[in-house]
Amino acid sequence: MQTWQSHPVPEVDGTPRPLRLFDTSSGQIRPTTPGRTATMYVCGITPYDATHLGHAATYLAFDLVHRQWLDNGHDVHYVQNVTDIDDPLLERAERDSDDWVVLGMRETALFREDMEALRVLPPREFVGAVEAIPEIVEAVGKLLADGSAYRVDDEEYPDVYFDHTATGRFGYESNYDEPTMDRFFAARGGDPDRKGKRHPLDALLWRSARPGEPSWPGDLGPGRPGWHVECSVIALNRLGMTFDLQGGGSDLIFPHHEYSAAHAEALTGEHPFARHYGHSAMIGLDGLKMSKSRGNLVFVSRLRADKVDPMAIRLGLLAGHYRQDRSWTQDILDTALARLDRWRTAVSAATGAPADDLVARIRDHLSDDLDTPAVIAAVDAWAAQPGSDPTAPGRVRTAVDSLLGVLL
Repeated sequence: MQTWQSHPVPEVDGTPRPLRLFDTSSGQIRPTTPGRTATMYVCGITPYDATHLGHAATYLAFDLVHRQWLDNGHDVHYVQNVTDIDDPLLERAERDSDDWVVLGMRETALFREDMEALRVLPPREFVGAVEAIPEIVEAVGKLLADGSAYRVDDEEYPDVYFDHTATGRFGYESNYDEPTMDRFFAARGGDPDRKGKRHPLDALLWRSARPGEPSWPGDLGPGRPGWHVECSVIALNRLGMTFDLQGGGSDLIFPHHEYSAAHAEALTGEHPFARHYGHSAMIGLDGLKMSKSRGNLVFVSRLRADKVDPMAIRLGLLAGHYRQDRSWTQDILDTALARLDRWRTAVSAATGAPADDLVARIRDHLSDDLDTPAVIAAVDAWAAQPGSDPTAPGRVRTAVDSLLGVLL
C-alpha cells in the first residue's frame, strides 16, 4: 500500500537527549533502548470515515517519538497497518450503499492527505490487512497446529478462535483485571457470547465466510481475518519479535494490543512482543467525548477545507500532553493560530534572544515523556524576549521544525 509524501527533517545543532517514554505494561516512564535502527509499529485506521482529531493526536504523538529517535541518530523502521477489511468498514459501506473496497480506498487516500498536511513522517511500510491475508492464514494455521487456537463446533461457520491462556502471560500488557477485560472486550469489538467458544475472552482469528461478505480462500477455508491477528502478523513479519515500541490510542490497550502481543508470543514462543507499549489519550469536543454516535467528530479534512492552517491544528493538539485526555475547543484553535503567528514573527526577525538554552530545553522536555506543553511554554517565552543574536531565529526555526514538526 502506498504511503504518503515525506519531507526533510533538518539536523539540529547541540546534544540530543535519549527518549524516556511511559510504558503501559510496566506503568513507568523508562528509557527507550533502540539499537542503530529503532523499530516502531503503530496501529492504523479502519478506513470507513475521515481522520478525526483523536486519530490525528495519536499519530502526532508517535511522530514525535520518530523525530526524537532521528535526532539521536537512529535509523527508524516504522510500520503501520490499515485495517481495510473489518466489520465497521462493511457496515458503513452497506449503510451508505457503497462498495467496501472503494470506501476503504477513498478514506485511506484522505488519511494520507491529512497526515501529509500535518507533517507526520510516513512509515517505511504501510500495509493493508488485505495485502497480508496469506501471511495471516499461515500464522493462524500454525496456532491451530500447536493448540493455541481452535475451531468452534459449528458445522455452518467453523470460526477459528485464540485460546487466550495459550501463553500463560495474558494480561501483562494492560494489567487489567478480568472484569475490566470482560467489559472492554464486549464494548470494543469482541464477541463474548459466541456459541461454542471455550471462554468468553477468546478472540476471533479467522471468520468463516458468510453470505454477502467478502472472503478469501486458503488452507483455513474461505473467510477473513479477525482484527488483532493482522497487527501481530504484519509487525512480526516486518520487525520481528521484541521491537522497540508498539503504539496506538489508549482504547487499544485492551483488547487490541493485549491480543496482538499474545498471538505473536504464542506463534514464536518468545516474550515480549514489544519492549515498550505506548498509548495516547482521547480527544473530546467541548468537554464531551468525541464519538460517531454523538455526531461530534471534528475531522482534519474539514478543518483544512475551512482553510485552517494545519500547523495550527498540530500546535493545538500538542498543547496538551499526549497521555492526558483532553478536549478540543474553538479557544484551543484560536490560541494555536495566535501562537503560530507569534512564533513565525519571531523567527522571521533579523535577531532574537540566544537560542542555546531554548534548544536544550526543547530536547529536555521532549525526552521526558514527550512533554509538549513545556516545550510550547519555552518557545512562547523565547518569542516574547528581545535579543540581538542574528543566528537565533534560524536556529529556533530549525529546532521547532525538526523536533516538534511545526513548520514556521
